[in-house]
Formats: sequence, structure tokens, C-alpha cells
Amino acid sequence: MLRSLVGSEMCIRDRYQRRVRGRVFPTFSCVFPSFTMADYTKEKNFTEGDTIHKIRISLTARNVKALEKVCSDLVQGAKDKRLHCKGPVRMPTKKLVITTRKSPCGEGTNTWDRYEMRIHKRVIDLHSPSETVKQITSINIEPGVTVEVTIDN
Repeated sequence: MLRSLVGSEMCIRDRYQRRVRGRVFPTFSCVFPSFTMADYTKEKNFTEGDTIHKIRISLTARNVKALEKVCSDLVQGAKDKRLHCKGPVRMPTKKLVITTRKSPCGEGTNTWDRYEMRIHKRVIDLHSPSETVKQITSINIEPGVTVEVTIDN
């Protein structure tokens, strides 16, 4: 096993041998550790006076692409500030269905129109001071996306 330090990250290379049709091939795997919980608690942006809140951001929209774009922007902003982030969690889609008759007078064959509106919902949980969340949620939000922020102590 060969270990080498690269900056602050440790790269571990394990040498294995793989046999294919009698021939031996060396293979390597490289592991880069991600941030640990200790990195989040040692964040230097927080002062001792700031209390860390559990913040839940609920996003609802009819357009999935706009909703996913806003979610990815929020999560990327949280990761840039090294906040503990869970989500986006995809909640069940609500289907609002209205079935009506096509004929305005009621005569003729019974033909029906069926209209449907789907409402998609995502939930993101953050653990951070409330001032930091104001900075994160100041991004451009797509039209049609509704954002609700709730703070628990």
C-alpha cells in the first residue's frame, strides 16, 4: 500500500492485480475523503454569538426544470459556505384533475375533457445561522417557483 500526502488531502492507492484470460493487469483505486462533520463545526464564519438554527426551505412549482434549477443553486450556495445541507428531498407530486363535458349544451355523445395540473415539491434542510440563509436565498428565483422558509430552534 502506497500513501502520499497531496496538500491537505490524503490519496490512498491500493495496488491490486486483475487477471483476464491468464494475463495480469495492475489496477489502482484512489480515495479522496470529503468534508467531515468536524469541518462543519469548525467553520470560521460563525461567531460565538450566532446560534445555529435548523432551517427548512420548501420549494413548490409546476415546472420541474425551473424547480430543479433553483434547488441546485440553493444547495451549491450552501456547499460554498460549507453548511450542513440535506436535500433536495423530492416530495410526492400533487395531481389536480378536472373532468368536464366537451359539449356546452349537453346534447350529443358523452365526450369528456380531462385537465390536469401537477404540483412538484422539494424540501431542503440547512443547519446554519439565520443571517447566512438570507445570503443564500438572495439568488435569482425562477418565475413560478414558490419558496417558503421556516426556522426551528
